[in-house]
Amino acid sequence: MIKRFALIIFLSLLLFGGLFSWKFFQISQAIKNIPIPPPPVVAATTVQRSDWQSYLSGVGSLVAVAGIEVNSEVAGKVKAIHFESGQSIQKGQLLAVLDTSTDDAELKGLEAAYQLERVKFARSQQLIARNFISKSDYDLNKSTLDEAKAIVEAKKAAIEKKRIVAPFAGQLGIRKVNLGQYLAPGDAIVPLQQLQPIYADFTLPEQHLASLNVNQAISLTVQAFPGQTFEGRITAINSGIDVATRSVTIRATLDNAERLLHPGMFVDVQLQLNETKSVLTVPDTAISYNPYGDSVFVIEPDKQGFKVQLKQIVTGEIREGRVEVVKGLNENDRVVSAGQVKLQNGMAVTLDKKPAPGERESAE
Repeated sequence: MIKRFALIIFLSLLLFGGLFSWKFFQISQAIKNIPIPPPPVVAATTVQRSDWQSYLSGVGSLVAVAGIEVNSEVAGKVKAIHFESGQSIQKGQLLAVLDTSTDDAELKGLEAAYQLERVKFARSQQLIARNFISKSDYDLNKSTLDEAKAIVEAKKAAIEKKRIVAPFAGQLGIRKVNLGQYLAPGDAIVPLQQLQPIYADFTLPEQHLASLNVNQAISLTVQAFPGQTFEGRITAINSGIDVATRSVTIRATLDNAERLLHPGMFVDVQLQLNETKSVLTVPDTAISYNPYGDSVFVIEPDKQGFKVQLKQIVTGEIREGRVEVVKGLNENDRVVSAGQVKLQNGMAVTLDKKPAPGERESAE
């Protein structure tokens, strides 16, 4: 019985071993018949040396040459409004009028009192000439006349203050008052900004102070108009250094005839220097940006063609689609400029005869 059981086990193992060997042979033959894929095709470029114009960069804000909240110096109810929100106005243009009915009535009474004092003083002049009154009485009448005149002028000035006019030419903002609204002294009526020209205030580290000069050209960009550059010149350099940041504040003036720039805009400023620097550059498409560092695939010759090696680099400035390589590459090194996604370190590659799409457009 035991011999029969052992024979059955032996035959079963022999059968399964044969089947396994046959399947292994079939799989091995299938693997041998699978065609080996060709090396991936990548675009290549060389590390180039270029002379770049040196510049300083900073950030800042646009500031109006003159900007205020137009308000009323005196209290009163709004009787008339003579402007629209966003309107361009001239210096001295009437903006709003407060109710002056009570002031006008008071002015008539004061003017009547003034006329009476004038008559009294004229009579005093006649009497003093004949020595009918004393000099002290004459001086008293003269003082009373002057006081009455001053009161009339003060009332007229108070009435005039209820006519709110533009202190300078510029562009109005959004109206903040309505007809019939009561204004207390200092209440805002409308913002007024002078937009032509316009200032750009920005800061640079104190170590660059020696490179700054009045009338030096600058260029800036704003987020509202991407790709558009605005030109200006330095008109003032702050006399002191900020103790907290160790930076100096610079003011540039820009032409703003088209009213594209507005106070409060954030600006990126570039200030050209009279010097150049020699740098190694590669297209930005050649660089793989990662949290642990930037890298490129360097192309090296191989017995069967070319292979790639992943190399860490240190990058610098970016200008017009090219990136400065501070460390990690040498001039004329060949790197992959397109197709890095399918690559692994040490992988064989085939070089495309055409450059990367971005470099094709540059060549055209």
